[in-house]
Amino acid sequence: MPFKIEYAINRYAMETKRQLHVLDPHLAKNEYLAGDEYTIAALAAFPWYGNMMRGAYGAAEFLSVQEYKNLDRWVEAISAREPVQRGRTVNLTWGPEEHRVTELHGAADVDRVRAVMMAEGGGLKAVLCYEGPGSRLGCLSRLCTSSKVDA
Repeated sequence: MPFKIEYAINRYAMETKRQLHVLDPHLAKNEYLAGDEYTIAALAAFPWYGNMMRGAYGAAEFLSVQEYKNLDRWVEAISAREPVQRGRTVNLTWGPEEHRVTELHGAADVDRVRAVMMAEGGGLKAVLCYEGPGSRLGCLSRLCTSSKVDA
């Protein structure tokens, strides 16, 4: 079983807070990370910051992510994008089997899974909310109405 190293926890928590303090004011002036256009920068940063902002690592409360309103807006905007919602279904390792695209051979594989989610009434919630291994339930969108969401 891993053990906690206080120095490492403090160091990386402070580094994460520093990054949040840099990103939030930047996003107050810009729609996305690289200005007002959605670019590879947002694509690359979103999985980590988006998940963290919505509680996937169990650190949202510890890091006081609710203080970062502009970062929250950014996560919400990217979460609402259709390609992001589609991409989140690929290679999931949790959730119902019928909500996962375990082998991607084409767009039809994602369409099939999304049709199942929509038919069940989950739609956006089913794509954006998750309970990952070793993490609490999280949600990438404030549009999610799950009563179990920690974020």
